[in-house]
Amino acid sequence: MKTTSASDICGEDEMDIFDYAMQMEKDGEDYYREIAGSIDDPGIKKILGMLADEEVKHYEILHEMKSRTPHIGQTESLQNTKNIFAEMKESGADISANRGQVELYKKAQDLEKKSREFYEAKCAEVDSDAQKDLLLKIAEEEKRHFVILENIIQFVTRPDSYLDNAEFENIEPY
Repeated sequence: MKTTSASDICGEDEMDIFDYAMQMEKDGEDYYREIAGSIDDPGIKKILGMLADEEVKHYEILHEMKSRTPHIGQTESLQNTKNIFAEMKESGADISANRGQVELYKKAQDLEKKSREFYEAKCAEVDSDAQKDLLLKIAEEEKRHFVILENIIQFVTRPDSYLDNAEFENIEPY
């Protein structure tokens, strides 16, 4: 999978918040699909596919926000910042199943946390209240993804004591 850094999208001088976020969501989708392809468990594979689909929805929301924004907020704070997923790939991270499922899920969980923090921080950089609300909603979705991944981690590390049923009822706070 070829990854793209934020500076590859918009150049070194200025970074478009929406382009950066859209690339981050695209790379998140790719990451979840790659993890899903490396494991055998059909249930977890399905959950990872659903998380990938959620990243697609986030991409579409961001694309819509960008197209409706007459003046997209530019920020220099992202000019040298690499997309979280691109950074992981460039660092030589191995996401194959032989590294262990739990480590893969913890990496994905860390990425969701960083994504949430990114969206919360960008709320201060957009002018529109509607855009702020959408960014906060996406941040909350990232929080939900974090919790889902936490549930997967708990399930694979203690399957006999974790699930009361197939609904992941034991969701702990973020």
